[in-house]
Amino acid sequence: MTAKVLAERYEVQRQLGKQTGRQTLLARDLQTQELVVIKQLFLGSDFEWQDLKLFEREAETLKALSHSAIPRYLDYLEIDEPDNKGFALVQTYVEGKNLEDHLRSGRTFSESEVKQLAKSLLEILIYLHEQNLPVIHRDLKPSNILLHSRSGHSVGQVYLIDFGSVQNQAAKFGGTITVVGTYGYMAPEQFGGRSVPASDLYGLGATLIYLVTGLHPTELPQQDLRIQFADRAAHLNPDVIDWLEWMTEPSLDKRLSSAEEALRSLKNPRPTDKIMALQPQCSDIKLTQTSELIKIIIPPQGVGFGLIAIFAGWIPANLKLLLEFVDGRTYPVLNLISIIWLVTVLAMFICALFRESCLRIDRQKISYTSHLLGLKWNNSMPIPRQDICQLEIEEIGDKASQMIVRAGNQKYRLGVKQGLSKSEIEWLATEVSQWLGLKIIRTLTDGKKKISM
Repeated sequence: MTAKVLAERYEVQRQLGKQTGRQTLLARDLQTQELVVIKQLFLGSDFEWQDLKLFEREAETLKALSHSAIPRYLDYLEIDEPDNKGFALVQTYVEGKNLEDHLRSGRTFSESEVKQLAKSLLEILIYLHEQNLPVIHRDLKPSNILLHSRSGHSVGQVYLIDFGSVQNQAAKFGGTITVVGTYGYMAPEQFGGRSVPASDLYGLGATLIYLVTGLHPTELPQQDLRIQFADRAAHLNPDVIDWLEWMTEPSLDKRLSSAEEALRSLKNPRPTDKIMALQPQCSDIKLTQTSELIKIIIPPQGVGFGLIAIFAGWIPANLKLLLEFVDGRTYPVLNLISIIWLVTVLAMFICALFRESCLRIDRQKISYTSHLLGLKWNNSMPIPRQDICQLEIEEIGDKASQMIVRAGNQKYRLGVKQGLSKSEIEWLATEVSQWLGLKIIRTLTDGKKKISM
């Protein structure tokens, strides 16, 4: 079968991709014998003039760019054949496999590789954003990033492709704004038709989150438009997690503003309020953390002075009644009261010696349970994890505090009642804060009044 030749020059080898009104072909340039990529836009029933505008803008953009990690413009064709009318953009062929395909095949990326990839892509973005008319890619995602020649611990050569959604500063002021991009990788401002260099940073951040979690950004929970991924990236250095959160900050005012700044911050992490708290000495609390859950087990409090005082006060007050009860000389009601008091005090002793408390947060829910001699019961009703909305440390006077996790209308408290010290509360709150990705809110209780700190 004779291979199809376009413009009497480009011999089609195979189809690389296809979507409505478009296709991408791998071809051989018969003049240079080099492989090239041909992107075609068809003039069919689904044709829209906005599509042609973006297609021509991609061609003009590539013509003006010269970077080893970006496909090079070669030719632009008008195709007028009986069964094929439209336009074609010819560009250099980049050999490699895109990140989406790597992930689908089961490849994982180490922290070192993620940082190498981020560095290479930021250098490409610096080049694009520093053009006389800054070029904003607007569709930075795994399928538009190619890797080639991976070796050892090197991620290999990184390429950024598909400039079909590109916007430059001239186009920005050209009238109608078209919303383009891919859901999950689009910065919030793009939904309103606004794109700035920091929009590409959001796309890069969301792409890297996909790499470290194995989940598309739309598969991860969100809180106030922030992607909640930290619990699935526990293997990363906290500085890298903080940097990714900064890259994907929904608010433009709070996001990293330029690729240069992002690269500097990757190399030199910003100081954060994430304190690496250590477990206080002499603390018997058991803390378990994985990507799936965080679990805090509080051991039995033991018999304290208050309980001893209650028991010591009970004995002289009730010893005479007990002796009279043995001789049958007391009233039944008094005997019953005395026995109830005895059972209550003994129960308090047993709980103090053997009851454990457990606060557990996993992907599904938050729960707070007690465990005593093989028995288990809920101290508070379990609540879905997505309802967790606030983490608080409440200072109670100078010597006591408690940690409060708010989920819906429920409050889960750890503090004085569990025999926890202020240093243990600080440690636990810091760990829970980092695992949930929630900032600690501090309040002060002065009598009946609660004051934000």
